[in-house]
Amino acid sequence: MSIQAVILAAGMGTRLGRPHPKPLTELRDGRTILAQQLGNLRAVYGREAEVLIVVGFKLDMILEAAPDVTYAYNEVYDQTNTSKSLMRALRVTGDRGVLWMNGDVVFHPDVLRRVQPLIDQQKSFVCVNTSVVGDEEVKYTVDEQGDIAELSKTVGAGALGEAVGINYVAPQDKAKVLQRLVEVDDQAYFERGVELAIERDGVKVTPVDISDLYAVEVDFAEDLERANREL
Repeated sequence: MSIQAVILAAGMGTRLGRPHPKPLTELRDGRTILAQQLGNLRAVYGREAEVLIVVGFKLDMILEAAPDVTYAYNEVYDQTNTSKSLMRALRVTGDRGVLWMNGDVVFHPDVLRRVQPLIDQQKSFVCVNTSVVGDEEVKYTVDEQGDIAELSKTVGAGALGEAVGINYVAPQDKAKVLQRLVEVDDQAYFERGVELAIERDGVKVTPVDISDLYAVEVDFAEDLERANREL
């Protein structure tokens, strides 16, 4: 069965200060961030990969840039955060597992190859980088079994690393995560929904260390510079 992948691309990307959706930011190799993501998905999973993009801000530009995928619309993109974009995606993707990523992540295609065994085993996961722990990034801790315990920007001194914005929800966990995404505040990041599903529903989420591979979330100009250096 082909992979079901979601790209969250509804936001306005105000911190980067571009006049277009952040996924359409051009990289040093001439591709946009979105084109790099789609290229990675196609390179690893082939043309049969099922890709859904959640759009909002200046959606026509993204539809024109990627006409051969499917779309979901977050009509309140200017009032909500990634929790509600992911909520919309999970609602329309049936009972199957979903690999999803933020629309601003520039990453090595081997990240997808590394996580494939967990997808095959139907295990939910969050890709993490243990080499850095930024104050403004989503951080994590683990429980005694090594599964994710906390997942937020407010994780304190015990943080083990950063979440990089590439994740998977397994079929058996999907309804629980979706319900928590419905419940969280409109301004919450999707990580809050995952964290609540862990805390209240017993969902098991594996951290996958990809520190030796690049995965850069482009929020600011310096992030874009770092992503271009990695490329």
